[in-house]
Amino acid sequence: MDDALIDDDDLSLSRKSVLPGEGFFIPDSVDEARETAEAREAIVGATTIVIADPDADGLACVALCREAFGSAALLPAGPHEIADALAHVAEFADPEARVVVCDLCPDGEADIAPLGDVAATHEVSWFDHHQWNDDLAGLVREAGVDLVVGPSDEVCSADVALEELGVDAERFAELAAVTRDHDLWLREDPRSDDLADYAYWSDPEAYVETVREHGADLPAEVEASLAERRVEKEALIEQAVERGRVVEVNGWTVGVTYGRCSQNEVAEAFRERGADASVVVKPSGSASIRGTDEFERCHEVAGQVNGGGHPKAAGCKPDIYDDMLDYAHHWTTRGAVTKQVILDAFRALDPEADGGVETER
Repeated sequence: MDDALIDDDDLSLSRKSVLPGEGFFIPDSVDEARETAEAREAIVGATTIVIADPDADGLACVALCREAFGSAALLPAGPHEIADALAHVAEFADPEARVVVCDLCPDGEADIAPLGDVAATHEVSWFDHHQWNDDLAGLVREAGVDLVVGPSDEVCSADVALEELGVDAERFAELAAVTRDHDLWLREDPRSDDLADYAYWSDPEAYVETVREHGADLPAEVEASLAERRVEKEALIEQAVERGRVVEVNGWTVGVTYGRCSQNEVAEAFRERGADASVVVKPSGSASIRGTDEFERCHEVAGQVNGGGHPKAAGCKPDIYDDMLDYAHHWTTRGAVTKQVILDAFRALDPEADGGVETER
């Protein structure tokens, strides 16, 4: 394939909005080989290994672990990559290495299949704040893991890690508070958007070391870089909002759209239009579900379509893509099938639903 066909720098903004990033087109086999090599390099010889979601909350946990333990190797992992990360630890970690899992919640037993092997030879702690299935939490604890899950509507994972690790430094307490401000979508501190954007756009190692040194107050050169990148970010948000619609589904008002964009800002725009919840379908096939005080069941919606999360913020990727033709249909119809599957999940929350009367506003 011609590299120019997937090079983000060569795409117009309108096309970039509806197509996935170039990483999507890298075969899993190639990606897995690279990740295995990187994991081996990071893990071998490390005394502490942190498996964490590479967003602002997960990376704040890594910074706290490094402050508490002096050093810590980072294995970035999304919710569907927990098992792979644990398998890398089982294969490459020194027997005496400490293992910490942060800001990740398994969706099923397969996600924690290698955990027994890891916990049999390593001290394992797990800090999180998502909505856990009681049976999965029981299995994790039965494996010998020190699992601490904070209330998802009150704290972020960094709060949990801060308390459990006993890190006593004002800048880290402030970092956890500002991280919580974004992760729980409180938006009372303008620095929280800076942290979220910086975590998304920067290399994870750069983020960890920056916040470890500066806390929540990012240096001027980082702020300048964020301001420059936000020009395109705002344009992508605007396109997604304009592309969206607001529908009534079984008594809930739901904003629905498609596009490569920052889902939280899009959800906020729908909230201002009166939406109780929002669904942002991504070109990669995944989707973000955001709620409000009027709708706190996002994790229940996501749980029906191969995902999970919090009452007001969740994510999923419906298992509906069998080949590239399905993805081609997804891109050209702007996620029509995925939108329908998720709206059906909203309907299923009401036990007396009759199929759902849906009207566009």
